[in-house]
Amino acid sequence: MTNRLDGKCAIIVGAGQTPGATIGNGRAMAVLFAREGAEVMCVDAHLDRAQETVAGIEAEGGRAFAFEADVSTVAGCEALVAEGKARMGRIDVLVNNVGIGAGDAPPHVISEAVWDRIMTVNLKSAVMTTKAALNVMREQGSGVILSISSLAAWAGHDKIAYEVSKAGMIRHIQAVAIGNAKYGIRANVILPGLMDTPMAIVGISAAKGMTQEDLRALRNAKVPLGQMGTGWDTAYAALFLCSDEAKFVTGVALPVDGGAACKVAG
Repeated sequence: MTNRLDGKCAIIVGAGQTPGATIGNGRAMAVLFAREGAEVMCVDAHLDRAQETVAGIEAEGGRAFAFEADVSTVAGCEALVAEGKARMGRIDVLVNNVGIGAGDAPPHVISEAVWDRIMTVNLKSAVMTTKAALNVMREQGSGVILSISSLAAWAGHDKIAYEVSKAGMIRHIQAVAIGNAKYGIRANVILPGLMDTPMAIVGISAAKGMTQEDLRALRNAKVPLGQMGTGWDTAYAALFLCSDEAKFVTGVALPVDGGAACKVAG
């Protein structure tokens, strides 16, 4: 531990995770931020999953607490920010880490219900939670907003609602960065590529009717560095962007993808 977030108060939305053998982006960020000295509010739609993350942090001597919120509603977004401010006294970091894709489809067959659900959970939640947090951060004169998008924002083909929602997160963060720089607030976005996380491996293998081992081999072969990333790779990138080491970095969309974006561009 290097105390890169010593004394910081952080909210991580999506800090629980789908059950699985590996660690998800949200849980990895929560654990790493706590190891680096932050007090972490672990938010999830499933309270038990957030509590599991908190238990792991506390077992290492870190400070954390769980909060259940439905970020598909404005009330849920506002409630989690209000709770974070009440419990911690300030909000130095907000991480928007929520994403679903169930039922997604190509543009010519996507249903209205699926489109609305994915856009609400993935994009609207980040917009509304950020809006609530900005009021706190503007008043205190500092803060960091980080949204977890996806490389699919740049290079998708058949999951149109997910891809558009994740692309929207990038433009949203750029607007937040420019509009709030004078208040001492920074905003950035991470674009994970192919990752070995429970949500990706468990969900996709089931949907494709493949074994998890076969899916891992298929995905590893697509990554220029030879294997997928993990939740820890996302977490370490997030740590840098949320720490004072990145005090001159704002409005950036950072791929964490093993070189996949270069391959697409080439």
